Amino acid sequence: MTVEAPTLPKQPSLAFEVLRTLFWAFMIVLFVRSLLWQPFNIPSGSMMETLLPGDYVMVSKYAYGYSRHSFPLALPLFEGRVLAAEPKRGDIVVFRRQGGDTTDFIKRVIGLPGDRIQMKKGVLHINGRAVLLDPLDKTSVDPTVRPTPEGRRYRETLPEGRSYVVLDKYEVGRADNTAEFVVPEGHYFMLGDNRDDSTDSRFAPKDTPGGFIPDEHGLGFIPFENIVGRADSIFFSADGTAGLLDFWNWPGAVRWGRIFRGLP
Repeated sequence: MTVEAPTLPKQPSLAFEVLRTLFWAFMIVLFVRSLLWQPFNIPSGSMMETLLPGDYVMVSKYAYGYSRHSFPLALPLFEGRVLAAEPKRGDIVVFRRQGGDTTDFIKRVIGLPGDRIQMKKGVLHINGRAVLLDPLDKTSVDPTVRPTPEGRRYRETLPEGRSYVVLDKYEVGRADNTAEFVVPEGHYFMLGDNRDDSTDSRFAPKDTPGGFIPDEHGLGFIPFENIVGRADSIFFSADGTAGLLDFWNWPGAVRWGRIFRGLP
């Protein structure tokens, strides 16, 4: 009579274990990025001085519910929004413009559905009334130019009481006087805080109805469905003076005072 040794279950290979770990790590990142928070880098100065180039912001994906733009590649998994909550005036939001463009933009919500929005002599008017605009100090707007031009900082206060600083670079900007825009239902009107250097909802491609200033890069009204999420805070910021390999210069390039700063 012969006795056979019991067969032990085959152990997965090291390569399989590594692949399984990477798969679950990817799924966790995808879940967090799609449904909870997503980091975004600020590449331009259209939201100065609230946001500076080199800031990294954390965007809440669940603040307004979810649309197809909440997910990578904006796959058309469903129409409209689920678990929807409407943005508030003054929120800083990441969104995509109409027409299937997957480029992410970041601006401030100024016009809600049904609002009338207009710029008069550089002053924002909402539903026929000028918002409160308190002058602050002068500031350099382009240090690369000699003599250095100066703009002015203002504190703008919305009707609901939300307050933040806007930058007026030029005494007369091309969008300081506009037609009155009537925001359609289900859409929002976005403005950059750097009013003379922001191509926002005041602009739209030529022949777009609504009184927009013609600009092929303009945004026009933004559908609710196209909003990705709400920017809540800056979690990192660097001024761009240190390259990726210049690690010895990294501490001096970090804007330490802006890290973990909430957004007004």
